[in-house]
Amino acid sequence: MGNRRKSRELALQALYYMDINHAISEDHLRYFCVNFSPPAHVMPFFMQLCKGIMDKMETIDRAIEGVSSNWRLKRMSCVDRNALRIGVYELFYCPEIPPKVSINEAIDLGKRFGSDDSGSFINGLLDRIRINAEKKTEDKKNPDNKKKPDDDKNRMTKNRMMIKKDDHEKKDV
Repeated sequence: MGNRRKSRELALQALYYMDINHAISEDHLRYFCVNFSPPAHVMPFFMQLCKGIMDKMETIDRAIEGVSSNWRLKRMSCVDRNALRIGVYELFYCPEIPPKVSINEAIDLGKRFGSDDSGSFINGLLDRIRINAEKKTEDKKNPDNKKKPDDDKNRMTKNRMMIKKDDHEKKDV
């Protein structure tokens, strides 16, 4: 199993632990690490995922809720909710990971740890988030709504930069 895949699995378990206990915090993340000792070779990406998701949870959850018309976030299974958070975090904040990889990895987490329907549920929502993010990037880039060819990776990278800018602007207020 690859290091990133193992990091994602451990991040899902840590987020699940914190979510189920209604205590998403650095202290609870440290407690998880003390008790489950993630291997050193997966720690950097594991910590990037956990801390990044904890830091950007409001933005991530808003993106999920924006595409889940019949599901409130709290009604989703804890596994599905946190697999989605990992996928959205990677889509928005990890430009080195292709969007398709982020989506497929989140789907695999759902299939492995969730219900029979988790994979298709996660796929549907993450794909809508990806499409919305690309559309938002295109709309900002081309206010006249003229479509210009651009590859997926460039669009997602530009969207990540805009989301980061939006997050910074909120902090400046």
